Amino acid sequence: MSGIEWKHIFDLPLAIDSLPYILQGIGYTILISFGGMVCGLVLGFVLALGRGSKRIIFRWPARLFISYMRGTPMLVFLFLLYFGLPNIGIQFSAVIAALIGFSLHSSAYMAEIIRSALNSVDKGQWEAATALGLSNWQTMFSVIMPQATRIAIPPLSNVLLDLIKASSLAAMITVPDLFHHAKVVGGREFDYMTVYIVVGLIYWAICLVVEVWQNYLEKRFAYIK
Repeated sequence: MSGIEWKHIFDLPLAIDSLPYILQGIGYTILISFGGMVCGLVLGFVLALGRGSKRIIFRWPARLFISYMRGTPMLVFLFLLYFGLPNIGIQFSAVIAALIGFSLHSSAYMAEIIRSALNSVDKGQWEAATALGLSNWQTMFSVIMPQATRIAIPPLSNVLLDLIKASSLAAMITVPDLFHHAKVVGGREFDYMTVYIVVGLIYWAICLVVEVWQNYLEKRFAYIK
């Protein structure tokens, strides 16, 4: 260990000097990860309802979509959107392609989480709500969803954490996010080790904020039975 030149592993002056430039990409990282989470959550809810529907016209398309998204690597799907679709006349900017890709891809995982959370609520809740004269939609949003939310918070938070980390893949289609800026600095300074450690710590810091938010939501919904 005494022969190791630590500056080749982590160059502190370089890390400090390059931090402002790397952080210029944090806006795109947050936009893609949190935007993908919100859009994916909405689509995931629709897919969950379709997946659990008794009508085959809703159930099978939802199952096919979920199966395809869960079985396709995110990077491959991003490349299809950004590099493949222009061949048939459909072209998105890198940021829009990343948003669409992360939203669609994450929605498949969230659909299964939401479906299992809804199914975990006791069926007697539906019967009691019906006896009180509530419609199916009133029962869903006033009775079932609050209870299912408490169950779904931990796994949905994991999806968001995965989205934050996976957002680095957007750099592969030229989105100027955190990872893209880190690559630029690493190539310019010939020191990828330092900048990748720095960008890793930034991703970790973002995830720590999400973990704090998750703990708050779990306590907030803990009283719902």
